[in-house]
Amino acid sequence: MIANPILRGFNADPCICRVGEDYYIATSTFEWYPGVQLHHSQDLKNWRVVKRPLERASQLDMRGEQDSGGVWAPCLTYADGLFWLIYTDMKRAEGDFKDSFNYLVTAPAIEGPWSDPVYLNASGFDPSLFHDEDGRKYLINQLWDYRRKPTAFAGIVLQEYSHDEKKLIGEPKVVYHGTSAGITEGPHLYRFNGWYYMVTAEGGTGYTHTVSVARSKNLEGPYEDHPDLHLLTSRDDPQSPIQRSGHGSIIETPEGEFYMVHLMSRPMPGVRRSVLGRETSIQKVVFDAEGWPRLAHGGMAPALEVETPKGVTAGETIADVTDTDFDSPDLPIDFQWLRSPQPERLFSLSARPGHLRLYGRQSIGSWFEQALVARRQTEFACRAETVTDAQPKSFQHLAGLIAYYNRSKFHYLAISGDGQGGRELSIISCAGSWPESSLNFALRQPVVLPGEGKVRLGLAIDGVVLQFRYAIDDGDWQPVGPTLDASVLSDEGGRGVNGSFTGNFIGMAAYDLAGGTFSADFDSFRYENA
Repeated sequence: MIANPILRGFNADPCICRVGEDYYIATSTFEWYPGVQLHHSQDLKNWRVVKRPLERASQLDMRGEQDSGGVWAPCLTYADGLFWLIYTDMKRAEGDFKDSFNYLVTAPAIEGPWSDPVYLNASGFDPSLFHDEDGRKYLINQLWDYRRKPTAFAGIVLQEYSHDEKKLIGEPKVVYHGTSAGITEGPHLYRFNGWYYMVTAEGGTGYTHTVSVARSKNLEGPYEDHPDLHLLTSRDDPQSPIQRSGHGSIIETPEGEFYMVHLMSRPMPGVRRSVLGRETSIQKVVFDAEGWPRLAHGGMAPALEVETPKGVTAGETIADVTDTDFDSPDLPIDFQWLRSPQPERLFSLSARPGHLRLYGRQSIGSWFEQALVARRQTEFACRAETVTDAQPKSFQHLAGLIAYYNRSKFHYLAISGDGQGGRELSIISCAGSWPESSLNFALRQPVVLPGEGKVRLGLAIDGVVLQFRYAIDDGDWQPVGPTLDASVLSDEGGRGVNGSFTGNFIGMAAYDLAGGTFSADFDSFRYENA
């Protein structure tokens, strides 16, 4: 059996693609760089991140973009010997206007090389590429209406794409307006048994989210809604640990079975906050006698476990542990940073071999240059630790261990200078204060540290509780500060939660608020699920 979720921790808006016996899923990365996570599996159960293809400035530059902007809802397909990746770079998501630029990149192999982007349009977000049986290609995307007449979600628009000309051709046409659930987005087109199937996300990405299906004999419609309107939703099953289910993508196996991946979240019991963000689950799909897709186990609520495909042997289980001494010249693939296509300005693995050097840049929550390198939290209980010998000179120099959701949701165990040649340890938090991002300081007095030498920094998260700890060199761990609210590091945490689309990350950060030359070296990092 395959246990859900299959992609644990922040992995939203999945799009699945099959090439022979290999399966790939693309998921959104929003403001985290490099852009788009590409996961590989041969059994639909065990998945590994193999590439983040948007890795240079010509493909993606998110400096200045707000929290939860950036890369939305990628679409990955394979045709004509190429992988085709469509994505939105959401430059502005707040307010009635949306600046959503849609692009296409291609590659002969999943590892690349990935091309420079082809600009497509900016009429809406969640673009998807459909390859018809006659070889013609079509872009579909959500159409945004800033006038809200009567709603901003103005339907799904279709337009032909010419790969030879590297542009859209013909006129765009709205081909589907969605069901009564509204907020119709996340479209994917498929052709099975002579029908075109339009699969969309509806109801918003919260607790009323759905996967809806419509079909037509003609590409341009009209599309007839599914008899039940929706194929999948958690909204009628509030006791399920899998909530906020929607945004689906369907694949056919070599044996002729059908599976659908979809986003969902695991809110913590009692607080309904999704620290792990929106994750990815999988469901088995069958077609009924009338040709409509339905969940194989019946109903519309997602299953916690589904059958593995026929003819597949389970692959190697992948341990979810990051344990590195930074001896490699490359950053381990678990890690990402924020927004910038110029990582050399943020960190180095060669300046001091065996260490990750972070160059202190702008403050926590900067939308431009922030020296923060982190990985996803993937379970409710986890531990992390790092080691640094940072030598800050003033209170404006900060280096340490951070649990970070966005600029208004973080807990930071930071070493700073005391202004007299010494070092001190503080806890700096922002508990969901939006838009002010007001700071809280959990320690009445900073912890005095030795003037030099290594300091070990750690944290343990157990559900809603986060506890920091520290140790000097090889000494015993000591708890530092009170327990903190880990649940605020979530989509729903704090004020102004609309537009929070990512998940909690844990990692290392350094800041030079004086705009000078402070840097901090970290010689190890370990993360493990408890």
